[in-house]
Amino acid sequence: MKPSGLNIVADENIPALERLFGHLGQIRKLPGRTIQNNDLQQADLLLVRSVTRVDQALLENTAVKFVGTATIGTDHIDTDWLARNNIGFSSAPGCNADAVAEYVISNLLLIAAEQGFRLTDKVVGIVGVGNVGRRLQQRLQKLGVKLLLNDPPRADAGEQGFTGLTPLLQQADIICLHTPLIKSGAHPSFHLLNDQNLKCIKPGAILLNAGRGPVIDNKALLSWHGERNDVTLLLDVWEDEPVVDRQLAQRVRIGTPHIAGYSLDGKIRGTWMLYRAFCLQQGITPDIELAECLASAGPAPEIQLDGTESLTDIVHAVYQPEADFKRFMASLVDAEAQPLAFDLLRKNYPVRREFVAAKLSGVTPSAELTEQLKAVGFSL
Repeated sequence: MKPSGLNIVADENIPALERLFGHLGQIRKLPGRTIQNNDLQQADLLLVRSVTRVDQALLENTAVKFVGTATIGTDHIDTDWLARNNIGFSSAPGCNADAVAEYVISNLLLIAAEQGFRLTDKVVGIVGVGNVGRRLQQRLQKLGVKLLLNDPPRADAGEQGFTGLTPLLQQADIICLHTPLIKSGAHPSFHLLNDQNLKCIKPGAILLNAGRGPVIDNKALLSWHGERNDVTLLLDVWEDEPVVDRQLAQRVRIGTPHIAGYSLDGKIRGTWMLYRAFCLQQGITPDIELAECLASAGPAPEIQLDGTESLTDIVHAVYQPEADFKRFMASLVDAEAQPLAFDLLRKNYPVRREFVAAKLSGVTPSAELTEQLKAVGFSL
């Protein structure tokens, strides 16, 4: 593959394409969900996100020699077929892990304020302690939150400190799902929560899924929650997305269209990781730094403190889940148009920066608040 003059097809929702790939060739941007074989006949390089299924049907008899997905997950990529056909591949593990962790923290602080509890008085169970789960673990531990961790592959590898899924469901006040979608092997995650083990969740618990929709059997969840509405549901992902079960959506406290990791910082980081991987595979020295891309990402949140703010106030000054929830619920009104509306919410998602990008000024926070802010990711 020539390192310049390439034909590049990319999901239109991937940012910084021109900055990172424009000097390598011509870029054609398309809606990720509609990219098809005919679009790739002359393409050398394909860049996607999670909504594009990349397999033999998409790539057979095309010129594509490298596929990159600007996402953590790879369940939408047939990596075995790519390898058999000598097509280079890279994902972006960890690119938006901070964004997802911050989405979770923002949501939990919202519910804590509504229900009148402190996170430090609850036990949080994290199911899937990979890139995202680790970031969430680290931040909550620094806040002083008690944790239960479930990650069978890491436990099988001999790592300590993990608990089984059933005891976690029985003991955790808050359950956060962050597993990849795996349908086979020793530890499948497809329908990990189902009509049998949903019954184990303790009364008054909070269940949050910001991993993959099919990790919870959504039909079982709807049926179970009809009898267990004491449990608060927070769902960013849905089993059949972009189609959303409207009955289930009516039962959630916060529902969003798979945007937990949609910080601008995380998206740019993912594009940069693909740029770097492609350059290294082609023997090109990558000369564009991530910091340079992030510096030009857009306006950072500016927060003026007067000394009355809590951690929740400052976190929600950067990201408030309620706004996303209202837009999401409005998109469900027209059932026929709902799948398209789901994708449009993602395509037109407002600029969201990560906590580290926020600029705090005014009154110096107390020592306790300063430590809390640092714990969740702010730079002071």
